[in-house]
Amino acid sequence: MTPTTLLWLVTGCLMLQPLSTDLYLASLPNLASDFAVSPAAVQQTLSLFVFGFGSAQLISGPLSDRYGRRPVLIGGLPVYLLSGLACALAPALDWLVVARFVQAIGCCTAVVVARAIIRDAYSPADGARVLAKASSMLALAPILGPILGGYLQVTFGWRAAFVALALAGLAVWIAALRSMKESNSNPNPDAMRLGSLTRTYLDVMHTPAFWAYALPGAISYASIFVFISGTPFVLIRVLGVATQYYGYLFAFGVCGYLSGTLICRRLLGRIGVERVLALGTTLGMIGGLGFLGLVLADVRHWALVVAAQFLVMTAHGINFPCAQSGSLAPFSQQAGAAAGLFGCLTMYAALLAGMWVGASHNGTLLPLASISATVGVVLFVTTRLLARYGETA
Repeated sequence: MTPTTLLWLVTGCLMLQPLSTDLYLASLPNLASDFAVSPAAVQQTLSLFVFGFGSAQLISGPLSDRYGRRPVLIGGLPVYLLSGLACALAPALDWLVVARFVQAIGCCTAVVVARAIIRDAYSPADGARVLAKASSMLALAPILGPILGGYLQVTFGWRAAFVALALAGLAVWIAALRSMKESNSNPNPDAMRLGSLTRTYLDVMHTPAFWAYALPGAISYASIFVFISGTPFVLIRVLGVATQYYGYLFAFGVCGYLSGTLICRRLLGRIGVERVLALGTTLGMIGGLGFLGLVLADVRHWALVVAAQFLVMTAHGINFPCAQSGSLAPFSQQAGAAAGLFGCLTMYAALLAGMWVGASHNGTLLPLASISATVGVVLFVTTRLLARYGETA
């Protein structure tokens, strides 16, 4: 594949994940009303998606090491497409939750393969730059997705969002069928054998440089998932923002992510991956603590939530390309497994954050601000404690 083709394909694959979580955010309060359930119950459509996404990566990563990146992607995308249609047809919340779990399995194959392709094709530093460029492009998904989702909700209801997701999966599948070439030049015939698979994951887990980037990456993703899972109820139910306008506010916050990826791209060549990651995690902590401080000062306005989301997502845009590339850097033959484990950790961290937000919702801004500040501090401290392992990678 040419660099341009590879970039567009990777971007399309990675874009499915934020679309899957962000497109229907404006519909969450309406789902609670339609199914007559609590906000915490509706949060299961997010948390089970995240759990399925994280767990399936432990299998789809090694599968791509064994059989190649292309067949895993070509086989996984139809699962995403069909399960999206099942979500749209769900007659009850339990049906929707199960369909979302299956949808996550199909989605994770696209993301794991995209990360592994970058490791196949580029050095760690070049890979971080390519991922930052792809992240800048895929930021359109979380920017435009909630806006589109808000209008789909107002015009057609919540089912339309899942039809749109199925169509997005179809578009990526067609693009992969037409343009994707195999990038795994040395498939590992033992990659899926239980003993070999166990040794592979143990090797990855025993590599300190992996944790130096994987843990900050996972916690950074949890920091934005706090807002992904919490802002629909806080902005719409607590602060009274109209459903059709929610997407615009969320999109402005996500512009921070786009800004962060642009900052990351500019700084990587100047100060290196480690110092860029240190900068991003510092900004994330400032965003979370500032949010909490102003809430404790009795500031109660939608602009505060959006500003805090903007800062935290800017930090994540700086952090995540560094974390993805750095965590896979030590592994040439095990890139798929390392990408799967990285993705699993990321999704489990997001799952815990989403469950925490859902369980703590009490009709005020304080739980969201407290959780955001706590995650920001943990991210800052963890990155500093593990920094010496990343420097020796």
